[in-house]
Amino acid sequence: MVYVKFQPSSIAPWAGVELRDPLTGGARNQIVLAERGSERLVARHSERSVSALEWELDLLDFLDARGIEVPRLVPTDDGRRHVDGVVIYRFIDGRPPQDRAEWRRAVAVLTAVHDMTAGWPQRPEFASSRQLLTTDRGGDVRLDAMPPEAAEAVRAAWRPVITRAECVNHGDVGAGNILVTDAGIALLDWDESRVDVPWFDFAFLPADVEADVPIDVETLRTAGVAWEAATGWMAEPDYAAKRLAELSARVAVNPNSVRTDTSNR
Repeated sequence: MVYVKFQPSSIAPWAGVELRDPLTGGARNQIVLAERGSERLVARHSERSVSALEWELDLLDFLDARGIEVPRLVPTDDGRRHVDGVVIYRFIDGRPPQDRAEWRRAVAVLTAVHDMTAGWPQRPEFASSRQLLTTDRGGDVRLDAMPPEAAEAVRAAWRPVITRAECVNHGDVGAGNILVTDAGIALLDWDESRVDVPWFDFAFLPADVEADVPIDVETLRTAGVAWEAATGWMAEPDYAAKRLAELSARVAVNPNSVRTDTSNR
Protein backbone atom coordinates (compact mmCIF):
# COMPACT_ATOMS: atom_id res chain seq x y z
CA MET A 1 0.00 0.00 0.00
CA VAL A 2 1.29 3.48 -0.90
CA TYR A 3 1.09 6.29 1.67
CA VAL A 4 1.55 9.34 -0.52
CA LYS A 5 2.33 11.76 2.30
CA PHE A 6 4.95 9.53 3.91
CA GLN A 7 8.28 9.60 2.12
CA PRO A 8 11.03 7.11 3.01
CA SER A 9 13.22 9.99 4.17
CA SER A 10 10.48 11.04 6.62
CA ILE A 11 10.06 7.63 8.26
CA ALA A 12 13.74 6.67 8.24
CA PRO A 13 14.64 8.79 11.31
CA TRP A 14 12.53 6.38 13.39
CA ALA A 15 14.60 3.23 12.95
CA GLY A 16 12.53 0.05 12.74
CA VAL A 17 9.15 1.74 12.29
CA GLU A 18 6.95 0.10 9.69
CA LEU A 19 3.68 1.47 8.34
CA ARG A 20 0.67 -0.81 8.49
CA ASP A 21 -2.95 0.20 7.89
CA PRO A 22 -4.63 3.58 7.45
CA LEU A 23 -6.70 4.68 10.43
CA THR A 24 -10.13 6.25 10.33
CA GLY A 25 -10.47 9.98 10.94
CA GLY A 26 -7.92 12.49 9.84
CA ALA A 27 -9.98 14.00 7.02
CA ARG A 28 -7.27 16.63 6.46
CA ASN A 29 -4.23 14.56 7.48
CA GLN A 30 -3.02 11.10 6.61
CA ILE A 31 -2.99 8.87 9.72
CA VAL A 32 -1.52 5.38 9.63
CA LEU A 33 -1.13 2.57 12.14
CA ALA A 34 2.56 1.73 12.50
CA GLU A 35 4.65 -0.75 14.42
CA ARG A 36 8.14 -1.00 15.81
CA GLY A 37 8.66 -4.54 16.95
CA SER A 38 5.69 -5.36 19.18
CA GLU A 39 4.88 -1.71 19.92
CA ARG A 40 1.91 -0.14 18.15
CA LEU A 41 2.33 3.45 17.01
CA VAL A 42 0.43 6.07 15.04
CA ALA A 43 2.10 8.03 12.23
CA ARG A 44 0.49 11.28 11.16
CA HIS A 45 1.40 13.67 8.40
CA SER A 46 0.53 17.27 9.26
CA GLU A 47 -0.04 19.97 6.66
CA ARG A 48 0.47 22.69 9.27
CA SER A 49 3.40 25.08 9.27
CA VAL A 50 6.35 24.23 11.48
CA SER A 51 5.38 26.92 14.01
CA ALA A 52 1.73 25.75 14.16
CA LEU A 53 2.83 22.13 14.58
CA GLU A 54 5.33 23.07 17.30
CA TRP A 55 2.52 24.90 19.14
CA GLU A 56 0.41 21.72 19.04
CA LEU A 57 3.25 19.51 20.29
CA ASP A 58 4.07 21.98 23.10
CA LEU A 59 0.41 21.90 24.11
CA LEU A 60 0.33 18.09 24.20
CA ASP A 61 3.46 18.03 26.36
CA PHE A 62 1.86 20.53 28.75
CA LEU A 63 -1.40 18.57 29.02
CA ASP A 64 0.34 15.22 29.43
CA ALA A 65 2.46 16.62 32.27
CA ARG A 66 -0.76 17.68 34.03
CA GLY A 67 -2.52 14.35 33.81
CA ILE A 68 -4.59 14.80 30.66
CA GLU A 69 -4.38 11.67 28.52
CA VAL A 70 -3.29 12.75 25.05
CA PRO A 71 -1.10 11.20 22.33
CA ARG A 72 2.50 10.87 23.53
CA LEU A 73 5.20 11.78 21.09
CA VAL A 74 7.83 9.30 19.92
CA PRO A 75 10.92 11.33 18.98
CA THR A 76 13.27 10.36 16.18
CA ASP A 77 16.43 8.49 17.04
CA ASP A 78 18.29 11.82 17.16
CA GLY A 79 15.65 13.55 19.28
CA ARG A 80 13.59 15.48 16.74
CA ARG A 81 9.84 15.79 17.28
CA HIS A 82 8.83 15.79 13.61
CA VAL A 83 10.35 15.42 10.15
CA ASP A 84 8.79 16.90 6.99
CA GLY A 85 5.42 17.14 8.75
CA VAL A 86 5.52 13.53 10.00
CA VAL A 87 4.88 12.95 13.70
CA ILE A 88 4.78 9.57 15.43
CA TYR A 89 2.82 8.90 18.61
CA ARG A 90 2.32 5.95 20.90
CA PHE A 91 -0.93 4.13 20.16
CA ILE A 92 -3.72 4.66 22.72
CA ASP A 93 -5.97 1.66 23.20
CA GLY A 94 -9.60 2.45 23.97
CA ARG A 95 -13.11 2.88 22.61
CA PRO A 96 -15.50 5.77 21.98
CA PRO A 97 -17.87 6.87 24.77
CA GLN A 98 -20.96 4.68 24.84
CA ASP A 99 -23.33 6.31 27.33
CA ARG A 100 -24.19 9.56 29.05
CA ALA A 101 -21.91 8.89 32.01
CA GLU A 102 -18.86 8.40 29.79
CA TRP A 103 -19.66 11.53 27.79
CA ARG A 104 -19.96 13.50 31.03
CA ARG A 105 -16.48 12.29 31.98
CA ALA A 106 -15.24 13.59 28.61
CA VAL A 107 -16.90 16.95 29.28
CA ALA A 108 -15.12 17.12 32.65
CA VAL A 109 -11.75 16.49 30.99
CA LEU A 110 -12.40 19.15 28.35
CA THR A 111 -13.43 21.61 31.07
CA ALA A 112 -10.17 20.89 32.88
CA VAL A 113 -8.24 21.60 29.67
CA HIS A 114 -10.07 24.90 29.28
CA ASP A 115 -9.37 25.91 32.87
CA MET A 116 -5.67 25.08 32.81
CA THR A 117 -5.04 26.86 29.49
CA ALA A 118 -6.73 30.20 30.21
CA GLY A 119 -4.62 32.91 28.59
CA TRP A 120 -2.73 30.45 26.38
CA PRO A 121 -1.09 32.18 23.38
CA GLN A 122 -2.89 31.85 20.09
CA ARG A 123 -1.67 29.18 17.69
CA PRO A 124 0.52 30.70 14.96
CA GLU A 125 -1.54 31.64 11.88
CA PHE A 126 -4.82 30.83 13.67
CA ALA A 127 -7.54 33.18 14.97
CA SER A 128 -10.38 32.93 17.45
CA SER A 129 -14.02 33.63 16.65
CA ARG A 130 -13.61 36.97 18.44
CA GLN A 131 -10.64 37.89 16.24
CA LEU A 132 -12.50 36.72 13.12
CA LEU A 133 -15.21 39.31 13.68
CA THR A 134 -12.71 41.86 12.37
CA THR A 135 -10.25 39.77 10.33
CA ASP A 136 -10.79 37.37 7.46
CA ARG A 137 -8.28 34.56 7.97
CA GLY A 138 -7.11 32.24 10.69
CA GLY A 139 -6.19 28.55 10.65
CA ASP A 140 -8.55 26.81 8.23
CA VAL A 141 -10.95 29.77 8.14
CA ARG A 142 -10.98 31.90 5.00
CA LEU A 143 -13.92 34.27 5.32
CA ASP A 144 -12.53 36.31 2.45
CA ALA A 145 -13.08 33.30 0.16
CA MET A 146 -16.75 32.97 1.14
CA PRO A 147 -19.55 35.03 -0.41
CA PRO A 148 -19.91 38.22 1.71
CA GLU A 149 -23.39 37.25 2.89
CA ALA A 150 -22.12 33.82 4.00
CA ALA A 151 -19.20 35.36 5.90
CA GLU A 152 -21.55 37.71 7.72
CA ALA A 153 -23.94 34.83 8.50
CA VAL A 154 -21.22 32.88 10.28
CA ARG A 155 -20.05 35.97 12.18
CA ALA A 156 -23.62 36.63 13.27
CA ALA A 157 -23.83 33.06 14.60
CA TRP A 158 -20.57 33.46 16.56
CA ARG A 159 -21.39 36.74 18.28
CA PRO A 160 -23.79 35.32 20.92
CA VAL A 161 -21.22 32.79 22.17
CA ILE A 162 -18.30 35.17 22.61
CA THR A 163 -19.00 35.56 26.31
CA ARG A 164 -15.81 34.60 28.13
CA ALA A 165 -12.04 34.83 28.15
CA GLU A 166 -10.27 32.54 25.71
CA CYS A 167 -8.45 29.26 26.31
CA VAL A 168 -7.36 26.26 24.29
CA ASN A 169 -10.12 24.55 22.32
CA HIS A 170 -9.65 20.97 21.13
CA GLY A 171 -11.46 22.06 17.99
CA ASP A 172 -12.84 18.70 16.80
CA VAL A 173 -14.75 17.09 19.66
CA GLY A 174 -16.61 13.96 18.59
CA ALA A 175 -16.79 10.26 19.34
CA GLY A 176 -13.95 9.59 16.90
CA ASN A 177 -11.54 11.74 18.90
CA ILE A 178 -12.50 10.64 22.41
CA LEU A 179 -11.44 7.29 23.84
CA VAL A 180 -12.47 5.61 27.05
CA THR A 181 -9.28 3.93 28.28
CA ASP A 182 -8.18 2.00 31.34
CA ALA A 183 -6.79 5.27 32.69
CA GLY A 184 -9.85 7.41 31.99
CA ILE A 185 -10.61 9.63 29.00
CA ALA A 186 -8.12 10.27 26.19
CA LEU A 187 -8.43 13.16 23.72
CA LEU A 188 -7.02 12.48 20.26
CA ASP A 189 -6.32 14.53 17.12
CA TRP A 190 -5.45 18.08 18.15
CA ASP A 191 -4.82 19.19 14.57
CA GLU A 192 -7.64 21.77 14.66
CA SER A 193 -6.92 23.04 18.17
CA ARG A 194 -6.73 26.80 18.69
CA VAL A 195 -7.37 29.45 21.33
CA ASP A 196 -11.01 30.58 21.49
CA VAL A 197 -13.93 30.84 23.89
CA PRO A 198 -14.38 27.34 25.36
CA TRP A 199 -17.98 26.78 24.37
CA PHE A 200 -17.25 25.62 20.81
CA ASP A 201 -15.93 22.32 22.21
CA PHE A 202 -19.44 21.58 23.50
CA ALA A 203 -21.40 22.49 20.36
CA PHE A 204 -22.01 18.92 19.21
CA LEU A 205 -22.43 16.92 22.38
CA PRO A 206 -25.11 14.21 22.41
CA ALA A 207 -28.55 15.61 23.20
CA ASP A 208 -28.68 14.06 26.69
CA VAL A 209 -25.26 15.36 27.77
CA GLU A 210 -25.06 18.71 29.51
CA ALA A 211 -22.14 21.07 29.83
CA ASP A 212 -21.92 24.13 32.06
CA VAL A 213 -22.38 26.65 29.25
CA PRO A 214 -24.06 30.07 29.68
CA ILE A 215 -25.74 29.82 26.28
CA ASP A 216 -28.79 27.86 25.21
CA VAL A 217 -28.11 24.65 23.34
CA GLU A 218 -29.59 25.74 20.02
CA THR A 219 -27.60 28.99 19.91
CA LEU A 220 -24.40 27.10 20.71
CA ARG A 221 -25.06 24.46 18.08
CA THR A 222 -25.79 27.17 15.51
CA ALA A 223 -22.41 28.74 16.30
CA GLY A 224 -20.76 25.34 15.91
CA VAL A 225 -22.42 24.77 12.55
CA ALA A 226 -21.17 28.19 11.43
CA TRP A 227 -17.63 27.31 12.52
CA GLU A 228 -17.77 24.06 10.56
CA ALA A 229 -18.93 25.92 7.46
CA ALA A 230 -16.13 28.46 7.75
CA THR A 231 -13.31 25.99 8.45
CA GLY A 232 -14.38 23.64 5.69
CA TRP A 233 -14.93 26.24 2.97
CA MET A 234 -11.52 25.68 1.36
CA ALA A 235 -10.56 22.21 2.62
CA GLU A 236 -13.92 20.41 2.36
CA PRO A 237 -16.19 22.54 0.14
CA ASP A 238 -19.02 20.02 -0.25
CA TYR A 239 -19.23 19.50 3.50
CA ALA A 240 -19.01 23.26 4.10
CA ALA A 241 -21.86 23.92 1.67
CA LYS A 242 -24.07 21.48 3.59
CA ARG A 243 -23.17 23.15 6.87
CA LEU A 244 -23.92 26.60 5.44
CA ALA A 245 -27.34 25.36 4.27
CA GLU A 246 -27.92 23.95 7.76
CA LEU A 247 -26.95 27.31 9.26
CA SER A 248 -29.51 29.10 7.11
CA ALA A 249 -32.21 26.62 8.08
CA ARG A 250 -31.40 26.92 11.78
CA VAL A 251 -31.52 30.72 11.68
CA ALA A 252 -34.84 30.64 9.83
CA VAL A 253 -36.32 28.54 12.64
CA ASN A 254 -34.60 30.38 15.50
CA PRO A 255 -33.54 33.91 14.49
CA ASN A 256 -32.63 34.71 18.10
CA SER A 257 -29.64 32.35 17.81
CA VAL A 258 -27.66 35.01 15.93
CA ARG A 259 -26.67 38.63 16.47
CA THR A 260 -26.34 40.81 13.42
CA ASP A 261 -25.11 43.92 15.23
CA THR A 262 -21.38 44.50 14.97
CA SER A 263 -20.61 45.33 18.60
CA ASN A 264 -17.94 43.07 20.07
CA ARG A 265 -18.10 41.58 23.55
